[in-house]
Amino acid sequence: MPTATRPAADRRFLMLQGPHGPFFGQLADMLRLTGAEVWRIGVNAGDEAMWGRRPGYLAFRGDPADWPAFLAAEIAAKRITDIVLYGDTRPIHAEAVRQARASGLTAHVFEEGYLRPWWITYERGGTNGHSRLMDMSLAEMRAALARSATVTAEAPARWGDMRHHIAWGARYHFHVALRNRGYPGFRPHRDLTVAQEFRLYLRRLLLMPLHAADRMIATRRVRSGQFPYHLVLMQLEHDASFRAHSAFRSQTEFVTLCLDAFARGAPPHHHLVFKTHPLEDGRADVVRVIRAAARAHGIADRVHVLRGGKLAALLAQARSAVTVNSTAAHQALWRGIPVRALGRAVYARPGLVSDQPLAEFFARPDRPDARMYLDFRSYLLETSQVPGGFYSAAGRRRLLRQVADLMLAPEDPYDALSLGTATPRQQLALVR
Repeated sequence: MPTATRPAADRRFLMLQGPHGPFFGQLADMLRLTGAEVWRIGVNAGDEAMWGRRPGYLAFRGDPADWPAFLAAEIAAKRITDIVLYGDTRPIHAEAVRQARASGLTAHVFEEGYLRPWWITYERGGTNGHSRLMDMSLAEMRAALARSATVTAEAPARWGDMRHHIAWGARYHFHVALRNRGYPGFRPHRDLTVAQEFRLYLRRLLLMPLHAADRMIATRRVRSGQFPYHLVLMQLEHDASFRAHSAFRSQTEFVTLCLDAFARGAPPHHHLVFKTHPLEDGRADVVRVIRAAARAHGIADRVHVLRGGKLAALLAQARSAVTVNSTAAHQALWRGIPVRALGRAVYARPGLVSDQPLAEFFARPDRPDARMYLDFRSYLLETSQVPGGFYSAAGRRRLLRQVADLMLAPEDPYDALSLGTATPRQQLALVR
């Protein structure tokens, strides 16, 4: 019997690394209430701290080379039917998805929302460049939507739980940096050491007031200027989508490409606005890179840098948006703003994003097909996008009301919509 079709009492879930904070622990509590059994493998002291005193914790203390055998042994010993993880590109998770696929297990993959901030992504088998959406046509989506009452929820203007996200991240890295002796084989999935990660989180927290003041001044300069401008939606250099689903090896490559194309193609009275990711912590020093490259191209007076902040007000007057594969592009597409995506993304499809050479795009960008985007967005809201968030208590409450039932359903969200068995979504109500 396929694992996803078994009753809850016969399901055995193995959780790996989750988003910073208590979400995976609370999800385990909910799954246990259904009759399922739940275990959690932790690879460092941060994982252990986030799990708390719940039963079922399994510590992996070996070297990365030991992980495949350790995971396979636990899957066999616990007779696991389902694997649960956050993001599918870090090495231990990529191996888990591989083993799940080989053994016929169900891999439940959580990720930040394609339509963030007020939604998260839940899929089976993979997300982003590994999502089933990558091989799905708009015609298939429209056929599935014809069987449902579609929802058109507005794109929110701000990130819902950014402060909580930063705080949980700092707490997690505190445990990893100072209490990790019990995990001698732990290696971060990113390039920095644990201590460096913690220092960056702490530095960001301390510099938030200064960066807010800098952002306010830069935003006022852009919004009060009389110049047309194009937006560059930056991502974190260590972001999984940036690294795994694009050809860029660094933000420097992306910044250089954008500035070179802008200098060659944009009308001389147009400006370029780089908006850094809200969680940018300075490890790549993108602000210095942007300013140095702008000077080298002789366009420093036409280039602006905004450190995070709200996106909606900037998009309201932007001529176009350029990104690698940021989910923030959805907010531009929602507003009918031309988008050029330079990496792989679920929305990077003909009719939605431009395929023009970048210099030509800055000169005369192609607009997206508005009807096509509304259908695409409605399909996401009816399938992989679940209302709620990982980091704030209110966001987790909303999320937990739905996600356990989605995980226990025999069909994944895409098949459920096509078959007419999808549960009604409690989408956001806009209050004015």
